[in-house]
Amino acid sequence: IKDQTKAINTAGKAVHSATTWTVNGSAQKGTAMVREVSKLMLRAYNAEADSCVRTLRPHTLQTTMTRLGKSRDTIARLGKTMNIEIDDKYHRLRLLELELTADYLVKQEEEKDRVRVERERQREEEAARREFEREKTRLMKEQAQYSIALAQLRAAGDADGVTELQAHLDQVNQSIQDVDRRAANTRAGHVYIISNVGSFGETMVKIG
Repeated sequence: IKDQTKAINTAGKAVHSATTWTVNGSAQKGTAMVREVSKLMLRAYNAEADSCVRTLRPHTLQTTMTRLGKSRDTIARLGKTMNIEIDDKYHRLRLLELELTADYLVKQEEEKDRVRVERERQREEEAARREFEREKTRLMKEQAQYSIALAQLRAAGDADGVTELQAHLDQVNQSIQDVDRRAANTRAGHVYIISNVGSFGETMVKIG
Protein backbone atom coordinates (compact mmCIF):
# COMPACT_ATOMS: atom_id res chain seq x y z
CA ILE A 1 0.00 0.00 0.00
CA LYS A 2 2.82 2.40 0.83
CA ASP A 3 4.40 1.65 -2.56
CA GLN A 4 1.09 2.23 -4.34
CA THR A 5 0.35 5.51 -2.57
CA LYS A 6 3.91 6.68 -3.25
CA ALA A 7 3.54 5.81 -6.95
CA ILE A 8 0.25 7.72 -7.18
CA ASN A 9 1.85 10.70 -5.44
CA THR A 10 4.87 10.60 -7.75
CA ALA A 11 2.62 10.42 -10.80
CA GLY A 12 0.70 13.47 -9.56
CA LYS A 13 -2.60 11.58 -9.49
CA ALA A 14 -3.34 11.72 -5.76
CA VAL A 15 -5.22 15.00 -6.12
CA HIS A 16 -7.32 16.33 -8.99
CA SER A 17 -7.84 19.98 -9.83
CA ALA A 18 -9.05 22.39 -12.49
CA THR A 19 -7.07 22.46 -15.73
CA THR A 20 -8.27 25.86 -16.89
CA TRP A 21 -7.51 28.55 -14.34
CA THR A 22 -6.07 31.98 -14.93
CA VAL A 23 -4.54 34.63 -12.69
CA ASN A 24 -4.68 38.17 -14.05
CA GLY A 25 -5.38 36.67 -17.46
CA SER A 26 -2.34 34.39 -17.29
CA ALA A 27 -3.02 30.69 -17.77
CA GLN A 28 0.56 29.89 -16.77
CA LYS A 29 0.18 31.70 -13.46
CA GLY A 30 -3.21 30.09 -12.98
CA THR A 31 -1.77 26.61 -13.52
CA ALA A 32 1.07 27.32 -11.07
CA MET A 33 -1.36 28.60 -8.46
CA VAL A 34 -3.64 25.56 -8.78
CA ARG A 35 -0.61 23.28 -8.58
CA GLU A 36 0.67 24.93 -5.38
CA VAL A 37 -2.75 24.94 -3.70
CA SER A 38 -3.25 21.29 -4.71
CA LYS A 39 0.09 20.38 -3.13
CA LEU A 40 -0.90 22.19 0.04
CA MET A 41 -4.26 20.42 0.17
CA LEU A 42 -2.66 17.02 -0.45
CA ARG A 43 -0.06 17.69 2.22
CA ALA A 44 -2.84 18.50 4.70
CA TYR A 45 -4.70 15.30 3.75
CA ASN A 46 -1.59 13.12 4.05
CA ALA A 47 -0.72 14.69 7.39
CA GLU A 48 -4.20 13.82 8.65
CA ALA A 49 -3.94 10.28 7.24
CA ASP A 50 -0.52 9.73 8.85
CA SER A 51 -1.86 11.04 12.14
CA CYS A 52 -4.79 8.63 11.89
CA VAL A 53 -2.41 5.71 11.41
CA ARG A 54 -0.20 6.75 14.33
CA THR A 55 -3.02 7.23 16.81
CA LEU A 56 -5.23 4.36 15.63
CA ARG A 57 -6.54 1.79 18.08
CA PRO A 58 -8.52 -1.25 16.90
CA HIS A 59 -11.72 -0.10 18.62
CA THR A 60 -11.45 3.38 17.03
CA LEU A 61 -11.14 2.13 13.43
CA GLN A 62 -14.58 3.23 12.21
CA THR A 63 -14.29 6.60 13.96
CA THR A 64 -10.83 7.13 12.47
CA MET A 65 -11.98 6.21 8.96
CA THR A 66 -14.86 8.65 9.31
CA ARG A 67 -12.39 11.30 10.49
CA LEU A 68 -10.23 10.82 7.38
CA GLY A 69 -13.31 10.91 5.17
CA LYS A 70 -14.33 14.23 6.71
CA SER A 71 -10.84 15.57 6.08
CA ARG A 72 -11.21 14.65 2.42
CA ASP A 73 -14.65 16.31 2.28
CA THR A 74 -13.25 19.47 3.88
CA ILE A 75 -10.49 19.67 1.26
CA ALA A 76 -13.07 19.24 -1.51
CA ARG A 77 -15.19 22.00 0.00
CA LEU A 78 -12.28 24.41 0.45
CA GLY A 79 -10.94 23.68 -3.02
CA LYS A 80 -14.30 23.78 -4.76
CA THR A 81 -13.55 26.89 -6.80
CA MET A 82 -10.50 25.15 -8.30
CA ASN A 83 -12.16 21.72 -8.42
CA ILE A 84 -9.51 20.36 -6.05
CA GLU A 85 -10.28 16.94 -4.57
CA ILE A 86 -8.44 13.87 -3.34
CA ASP A 87 -8.47 10.95 -5.79
CA ASP A 88 -10.95 8.15 -4.98
CA LYS A 89 -8.41 5.35 -5.42
CA TYR A 90 -5.86 7.17 -3.31
CA HIS A 91 -8.41 7.69 -0.53
CA ARG A 92 -9.42 4.01 -0.64
CA LEU A 93 -5.78 2.98 -0.29
CA ARG A 94 -5.35 5.18 2.78
CA LEU A 95 -8.54 3.69 4.28
CA LEU A 96 -7.23 0.19 3.57
CA GLU A 97 -4.00 1.17 5.30
CA LEU A 98 -6.05 2.02 8.39
CA GLU A 99 -7.89 -1.31 8.25
CA LEU A 100 -4.67 -3.30 7.96
CA THR A 101 -3.06 -1.28 10.72
CA ALA A 102 -5.99 -2.10 13.00
CA ASP A 103 -5.63 -5.81 12.10
CA TYR A 104 -1.93 -5.63 12.88
CA LEU A 105 -2.57 -4.01 16.26
CA VAL A 106 -5.08 -6.76 17.12
CA LYS A 107 -2.51 -9.42 16.20
CA GLN A 108 0.05 -7.65 18.37
CA GLU A 109 -2.29 -7.78 21.36
CA GLU A 110 -3.07 -11.45 20.68
CA GLU A 111 0.64 -12.21 20.57
CA LYS A 112 1.21 -10.35 23.84
CA ASP A 113 -1.60 -12.40 25.40
CA ARG A 114 -0.09 -15.62 24.06
CA VAL A 115 3.38 -14.74 25.38
CA ARG A 116 1.93 -13.76 28.76
CA VAL A 117 0.00 -17.02 29.03
CA GLU A 118 3.07 -19.02 27.98
CA ARG A 119 5.29 -17.29 30.55
CA GLU A 120 2.73 -17.91 33.26
CA ARG A 121 2.54 -21.56 32.23
CA GLN A 122 6.34 -21.85 32.41
CA ARG A 123 6.40 -20.26 35.86
CA GLU A 124 3.74 -22.65 37.09
CA GLU A 125 5.54 -25.65 35.59
CA GLU A 126 8.83 -24.60 37.18
CA ALA A 127 7.18 -24.15 40.58
CA ALA A 128 5.51 -27.57 40.23
CA ARG A 129 8.80 -29.18 39.16
CA ARG A 130 10.61 -27.83 42.23
CA GLU A 131 7.79 -29.03 44.48
CA PHE A 132 7.90 -32.50 42.90
CA GLU A 133 11.68 -32.64 43.36
CA ARG A 134 11.38 -31.74 47.04
CA GLU A 135 8.64 -34.32 47.53
CA LYS A 136 10.57 -37.03 45.68
CA THR A 137 13.76 -36.27 47.63
CA ARG A 138 11.82 -36.68 50.89
CA LEU A 139 10.25 -39.94 49.71
CA MET A 140 13.55 -41.36 48.48
CA LYS A 141 15.12 -40.65 51.87
CA GLU A 142 12.18 -42.35 53.55
CA GLN A 143 12.48 -45.29 51.13
CA ALA A 144 16.16 -45.73 51.99
CA GLN A 145 15.41 -45.67 55.71
CA TYR A 146 12.64 -48.27 55.37
CA SER A 147 14.87 -50.47 53.20
CA ILE A 148 17.64 -50.45 55.83
CA ALA A 149 15.18 -51.16 58.64
CA LEU A 150 13.55 -53.91 56.57
CA ALA A 151 16.92 -55.63 56.02
CA GLN A 152 17.61 -55.47 59.76
CA LEU A 153 14.20 -57.00 60.59
CA ARG A 154 14.75 -59.82 58.11
CA ALA A 155 18.16 -60.49 59.61
CA ALA A 156 16.56 -60.62 63.04
CA GLY A 157 13.84 -62.99 61.79
CA ASP A 158 11.01 -60.63 62.78
CA ALA A 159 8.33 -61.79 60.31
CA ASP A 160 5.57 -59.54 61.66
CA GLY A 161 7.85 -56.51 61.60
CA VAL A 162 8.90 -57.34 58.05
CA THR A 163 5.27 -57.57 56.90
CA GLU A 164 4.33 -54.27 58.51
CA LEU A 165 7.41 -52.42 57.29
CA GLN A 166 7.08 -53.87 53.80
CA ALA A 167 3.58 -52.41 53.63
CA HIS A 168 4.98 -48.99 54.53
CA LEU A 169 7.74 -49.39 51.94
CA ASP A 170 5.23 -50.38 49.26
CA GLN A 171 3.22 -47.27 50.09
CA VAL A 172 6.33 -45.08 49.77
CA ASN A 173 7.19 -46.71 46.42
CA GLN A 174 3.66 -46.02 45.20
CA SER A 175 3.97 -42.40 46.33
CA ILE A 176 7.22 -42.06 44.35
CA GLN A 177 5.46 -43.39 41.24
CA ASP A 178 2.60 -40.94 41.81
CA VAL A 179 5.06 -38.03 42.04
CA ASP A 180 6.77 -39.15 38.81
CA ARG A 181 3.42 -39.41 37.06
CA ARG A 182 2.32 -35.97 38.25
CA ALA A 183 5.68 -34.49 37.21
CA ALA A 184 5.19 -35.90 33.71
CA ASN A 185 1.78 -34.23 33.45
CA THR A 186 2.51 -30.71 34.63
CA ARG A 187 1.21 -29.23 31.36
CA ALA A 188 -2.39 -29.35 32.38
CA GLY A 189 -4.49 -26.88 30.41
CA HIS A 190 -5.94 -23.62 31.65
CA VAL A 191 -9.08 -21.88 30.51
CA TYR A 192 -8.73 -18.09 30.43
CA ILE A 193 -11.41 -15.49 29.79
CA ILE A 194 -10.60 -11.97 28.62
CA SER A 195 -13.12 -9.15 28.76
CA ASN A 196 -11.88 -6.08 26.91
CA VAL A 197 -14.61 -3.53 26.33
CA GLY A 198 -12.28 -1.39 24.23
CA SER A 199 -11.46 -4.17 21.77
CA PHE A 200 -14.48 -6.47 21.90
CA GLY A 201 -17.38 -4.30 23.03
CA GLU A 202 -19.55 -4.64 26.11
CA THR A 203 -21.24 -7.95 25.20
CA MET A 204 -18.18 -9.97 24.09
CA VAL A 205 -15.52 -11.99 25.90
CA LYS A 206 -12.62 -14.05 24.55
CA ILE A 207 -12.26 -17.60 25.85
CA GLY A 208 -9.02 -19.50 25.24
